[in-house]
Amino acid sequence: MERTEKFLDNLPSMDLMRSEKMTLVQLIIPVESAHRAISYLGEIGLLQFRDLNSEKSPFQRTFVNQVKRCGEMSRKLRFFKDQISKAGLLSSVHPVVEPDLELEELEIQLAEHEHELIEMNANSEKLQQTYNELLEFKLVLQKACGFLLPSSDHEGTAERELSENVFSNNDYVETSSLLEQEMRPADQSGLRFVSGIICKSKALRFERMLFRATRGNMLFNQAPASEEIMDPLTGEMVEKTVFVVHFSGEQARTKILKICEAFAANCYPVPDDITKQRQITREVSSHLSDLETTLDTGIRHRNKALTSIGYHLTQWMGMVRREKAVYDTLNMLNFDVTKKCLVGEGWCPIFAKAQIQEALQRATFDSNSQLGIIFHVMDAVESPPTYFRTNHFTNAYQEIVDAYGVARYQEANPAVYTVVTFPFLFAVMFGDWGHGICLLLGALVLITRESRLSTQKLGSFMEMLFGGRYVLLLMSLFSIYCGLIYNEFFSVPFHIFGGSAYKCRDATCSDAQTAGLVKFRDPYPFGVDPSWRGSRSELPFLNSLKMKMSILLGVAQMNLGIILSYFNARFFRNSLDIRYQFVPQMIFLNSLFGYLSLLIIIKWCTGSQADLYHVMIYMFLSPTDDLGDNELFWGQRALQIVLLLLALVAVPWMLFPKPFILKKLNSERFQGRTYGLLGTSEFDLDVEPDSARQHHEEFNFSEVFVHQMIHSIEFVLGAVSNTASYLRLWALSLAHSELSTVFYEKVLLLAWGYDSFIIRLVGLAVFAFATAFILLMMETLSAFLHALRLHWVEFQNKFYHGDGYKFKPLSFALITDDDD
Repeated sequence: MERTEKFLDNLPSMDLMRSEKMTLVQLIIPVESAHRAISYLGEIGLLQFRDLNSEKSPFQRTFVNQVKRCGEMSRKLRFFKDQISKAGLLSSVHPVVEPDLELEELEIQLAEHEHELIEMNANSEKLQQTYNELLEFKLVLQKACGFLLPSSDHEGTAERELSENVFSNNDYVETSSLLEQEMRPADQSGLRFVSGIICKSKALRFERMLFRATRGNMLFNQAPASEEIMDPLTGEMVEKTVFVVHFSGEQARTKILKICEAFAANCYPVPDDITKQRQITREVSSHLSDLETTLDTGIRHRNKALTSIGYHLTQWMGMVRREKAVYDTLNMLNFDVTKKCLVGEGWCPIFAKAQIQEALQRATFDSNSQLGIIFHVMDAVESPPTYFRTNHFTNAYQEIVDAYGVARYQEANPAVYTVVTFPFLFAVMFGDWGHGICLLLGALVLITRESRLSTQKLGSFMEMLFGGRYVLLLMSLFSIYCGLIYNEFFSVPFHIFGGSAYKCRDATCSDAQTAGLVKFRDPYPFGVDPSWRGSRSELPFLNSLKMKMSILLGVAQMNLGIILSYFNARFFRNSLDIRYQFVPQMIFLNSLFGYLSLLIIIKWCTGSQADLYHVMIYMFLSPTDDLGDNELFWGQRALQIVLLLLALVAVPWMLFPKPFILKKLNSERFQGRTYGLLGTSEFDLDVEPDSARQHHEEFNFSEVFVHQMIHSIEFVLGAVSNTASYLRLWALSLAHSELSTVFYEKVLLLAWGYDSFIIRLVGLAVFAFATAFILLMMETLSAFLHALRLHWVEFQNKFYHGDGYKFKPLSFALITDDDD
């Protein structure tokens, strides 16, 4: 035993097996070098600061004004970004790198740029509104004249003359503006009219409302406008309709004008005299031409200003994010008594201490401070954060584990084994080397474009797929491997590794599906013999194979979980958990399901016809009865009795000793007889590591006993339910195989039985669609979720607490756009 422990102690440590060793440090920073020191630490990204001002609100902290200023600058930069995107411009891919700006200089620049842009936008909006009004007036003049002239001949002449005057400004003589002259009031007793323009979508409701308001005493004429008009609020082009409403009486006029106002219809005066119409048309056309030129000039000037901002936008946004992160961190620090130094505390990995000290020395030198920064290690009461150094490959697997719960500090990390077991269990359910090749091609596309995709903003689904590209790679490779074992390529078997071991009973092969085949040579060298496909015993054989294989894999993975609980207990020097938790759990699980796995292997090796269901059932019901034909080896009955007794003994072994030993240790501690135990972990066995220094809390025996009883019952019941849960490997593998067979035989082969090219093409399209969306997408997702369940519940509950918290250092590299 001692040799084994020495061997285990001498094994090299694994980076992912246990989280990095952390230490609590204190920084005493002079005020003049505080900003530069925090900036340098943010560039390193290996120090997580503790909030020493948690009792203060954000508005009561020291650097709240600087944080507000950074927030205001972030708002301005978002405003610039929105303006650039609205203008259809692109931010520079290769931004201009300016020398380091001071925050005050950048703030002044941003304020100037914002004021300039707001002023340009306001002028542009006013000009656009005036342009829209003149354009609407021109359209009303064009269309309304036809409703006002008495005869069709005059109408054609007027429209022709009006169009000539709109598009021809020759021989134009400057006169006083007629736009500002009010129309001659019509006779109070005569027929009057109101002309204007309205959105096409509102025209029908507008006409009905006018009809009801005037009780039908009006004449409504309308015509679609020949040009679309820009909506100043949305910037979209809107279709509009020109209308003329004929009515009689002042009361009707008042109602009509109110309805026009309610429906956002713009009314424009159209004179009766054709001469005045021509003069107004010339005037409107002249104004429109001038406004178009002014608008184009303004847009070019605005785009030029936005382009110059776009060159520096990326650098400015990064700088503001960093400054805001620095001041948020400074707000977590406290002033000392003299108010000349800031005091901070934080967690850092032990390997990073030298790097952090070097950065602090640099900050002192660069800020010309007379006082150096004091850096020293403190004793920690609470549990440190959990930090694993991962790379592109291992990060996705670590995220899968962290989604269940972040590992307790220095707890055994399931991600080490998940790298292999997760894609393998997925492949057991998904095994088909044709589908595996399709997944492999998708994974290789994501990996080869890694550098390009990592810099782009992806959608939620694509981002998830890209993040799991290496998980997808291993899942596809293991699917090809399991597919070769199952001998399935889109459900079709192939003679890849030689000829079949079976042949027909006669030359016609007429009884191959009924009487079966005859074995005439050694077994197929790798995987399932292709001759099983289509035979009468195909389904019973594959069901038996996959079900037993699922049990073997499940028992092996659960044993691995219990073994990892031993390494956890040994690492935390928790001898009680080893003696009264690990040992009885191993005995109980392997006395029942380990024994079942042994019977499966013996049956495979010997070719016995023993009924394993009968053996396991009567092991409990009649352990002393003779096994008869179900006996697989000599002494099996005696072994079963011994294993059954061991399983029965293991249950109270798990339940009773540990609570009573803890009670005894607690009473001895307060009697003062064994102070030496306080320095060991014998008494800390059922105490969380993050409360390791809080032993003075009252010991509640009933609470400890109930907790241990729940844990023991959960393990005993879980040993049965978890083993049964692994049968999902068999069920999903069977479902995937049968679905593939159905699509192949009932869609592709059925369509290929026809001579028609169209039917074959349709059959091929349906087969491809079903393969892509059902077998490659839905089945992949289903197998992924089931593999996730097996790892989170059946595997990790044997040893993994997952009640830690993640290491979140101040790191400029981790700041995203969402942090603005």
